[in-house]
Amino acid sequence: MDRKGVHKSCLAFDGVKLEHPWGDDHDAYKIGGKMFALVGAMGGLSFKVSHIAFEILTESGRARPAPYLARAKWVHLDNIGDWPDDQLAAYLKEAYNIVAGGLPKSIRAELGLQVLSK
Repeated sequence: MDRKGVHKSCLAFDGVKLEHPWGDDHDAYKIGGKMFALVGAMGGLSFKVSHIAFEILTESGRARPAPYLARAKWVHLDNIGDWPDDQLAAYLKEAYNIVAGGLPKSIRAELGLQVLSK
C-alpha cells in the first residue's frame, strides 16, 4: 500500500474527514474530530492500536512507538509499503473502530456510526 492506498482506505470509513493540521504534506484522518491515522511528510504512517497490538508490534520490531503519540498507544511505520495491503487495511479499520468507539454516543449518533461502545 502507498499513501494513496491509505487515503482510499481511510476515506472509505463512515464519517471520516481528511485534515492537514501541520501543512499540506501531513494527512490526518479523523472521525468526530479525533485522529485515528496520520501520514507524515516523509511518507511514514502512524495509527492508533489496542494495548495488546501496541506491545506485539513494538516488541517484534514490526512498528515503533509513534513520536508524541506512543503514550496513547499509537505505532509508526517508517515505510507504508513494507506491510501487506490487507494487513495494513485491517489495522486502519481497527484504528478507526477504536477511536470511533470512544466518541460520545451523541457524536456517534450524529455521524450515523454503527460501532460498538467500549
